[in-house]
Amino acid sequence: MKSIAVVNYAEEKGSVELREITKPAIGPDDVLLEVANVGVCGSDLHQWTSDHSWAVNYPVVLGHEFGGHITALGSNVNGWKEGDRVVSETAAIIDSSNPLSRQGLYNLDPTRKGFGYGVNGAMTRFVSVPARCLHQVPNGLPFEQACLTEPCAVAYNAALVNSKIRPGDRVLVIGPGTIGILCAAMAKLAGAEVGVVGLEKDKGRLKIAQHYGCDSIIGDATEWANRYDGLGVDCVIDAAGVSATLKLALDYVRPNGHITKVGWGPQPMNFSLDPLIQKNVTLQGSFSHNWPIWEKVLSLLASGKLDVKPIIGGVWKLTDWQEAFEQMHSGSIVKSVLTPN
Repeated sequence: MKSIAVVNYAEEKGSVELREITKPAIGPDDVLLEVANVGVCGSDLHQWTSDHSWAVNYPVVLGHEFGGHITALGSNVNGWKEGDRVVSETAAIIDSSNPLSRQGLYNLDPTRKGFGYGVNGAMTRFVSVPARCLHQVPNGLPFEQACLTEPCAVAYNAALVNSKIRPGDRVLVIGPGTIGILCAAMAKLAGAEVGVVGLEKDKGRLKIAQHYGCDSIIGDATEWANRYDGLGVDCVIDAAGVSATLKLALDYVRPNGHITKVGWGPQPMNFSLDPLIQKNVTLQGSFSHNWPIWEKVLSLLASGKLDVKPIIGGVWKLTDWQEAFEQMHSGSIVKSVLTPN
């Protein structure tokens, strides 16, 4: 059986196209998932424009933010049945004997390979998924929203695990993309006062941040950061897709404050890190997520405490993938969602 798929077939810019692929076979520990919806991630765009900083196994089907129905189960799979509504984590291949995996931090296993770059992803009708990656989608939560559990888990890890934000903190988020806005939403859930800063071209996306009770800032955020005592904010979450914004984060953070860097950027920084030392600042990287984070995010989504509807700029058929990519890449919308079937 053949299905169409959005395939990144080479490293050169623009090397993404629709191709026919064969329905994947599943192993004894896998399930076959019929994809209901798949979100477009910034990393999908980076592979499309070839300005990514991770190794890709070409050709590969894009897409790692997805959910759907189980249509077949491997011989070793227990606890699931055909027809179950599920979402999937992204760590498609891990080394279970790795010391980090043994701690439950398989997202940090150096040999980890994810959907959409290491193995075929979900921008197609069917995808093979290890059963260990699955989470039940609560009744009443539409797949258009449930498929965004993954970016929500990235944001939860960045804002609530790696940043340790406390009620009353002042938090500045750099970059009003999907992850930036969701980090801001998580910080608001933690009781922080939150500002989101972007460029003039980000006006539309900054308005979305206001839906979550955040202040939106265009350009220089110095005044917002120093509003009360002139010392800066307690925490900066750098969710921009460039390295140079770390310099801004060092400007905005207060002495003994905290910076979490979650946005990827392969470019060299070309500035001194001396302010990091002088201000006694903690700099923390944040990557991916693990099982307990997914469970907490799904609980937030099901309860309505976290609402992803404001960030969804549109839902496109798989055949219209290029328009969905272009809408996100231009900054016209925050998040595109595809429907493969």
